Amino acid sequence: MTPQDSDREGIYFISDLHFGLQDREQEMLKYEKLERLFALVKAEGRSLYMLGDIFDYWMEFRHVIPKGFSRLICLVGDLVQNGIEVTYVAGNHDFHLGAFFETELGLKTLYGLNRFDYAGRRFLFAHGDGLGEGDHGYKLFARFVRNRFNLGLLTAFHADLAIALMKRMSYLSRHHKPADIPKESNRLLNFAESIAADQEFDYFVCGHNHSQGIYPLGNGASRYINLGTWIDGRYPYGVFMHDSFHLKEL
Repeated sequence: MTPQDSDREGIYFISDLHFGLQDREQEMLKYEKLERLFALVKAEGRSLYMLGDIFDYWMEFRHVIPKGFSRLICLVGDLVQNGIEVTYVAGNHDFHLGAFFETELGLKTLYGLNRFDYAGRRFLFAHGDGLGEGDHGYKLFARFVRNRFNLGLLTAFHADLAIALMKRMSYLSRHHKPADIPKESNRLLNFAESIAADQEFDYFVCGHNHSQGIYPLGNGASRYINLGTWIDGRYPYGVFMHDSFHLKEL
């Protein structure tokens, strides 16, 4: 039985699952956890926000879907068929989200920093790449990769060659680290603090740096929430329900 809309009040968030990165045993365990989470979402959720790097690499081609992710695509599509609103925000491993997710699966795709209001609360949400000061090398790289002309060249390649290049870019993106690691870990928190001084919001939700936690911001009214990652043996997710935001684990 499908829950009535009035029974569905949970807003769910996940980030940095990096499907396609790890060995088969770890990937199968992630799928088991994802199926458990999606069962919860179908039972009590209104919407799911996937805040980037759900795949370890993804680029849409005109006529080809990358091999290896059909199970994940079917699971997400099933959520939509069950009336869940799903939003996918591109991360730094999502090189290009084209029309496939929207026209074939019914997802909404976004880039950068976004917002929505629900139950009297204001949410700002993003993957987190490219926000805040510094990391100019990555920002230049992202502009290059997502340039329309360059995307046209890349997707015109033979798909196998293009996917091999994507995997290499994904490796470089994951292993690109600035010299000042503590500064990088605090980059998104500092960015949230800076915008809290200029605008009102209740929650800033992101992923990207894999530093899971909920932190009150200096204005006393806003919270910074980082969703963490699924690549270190933990399976966290965020949920806003009953007028409260919680980080939980499967």
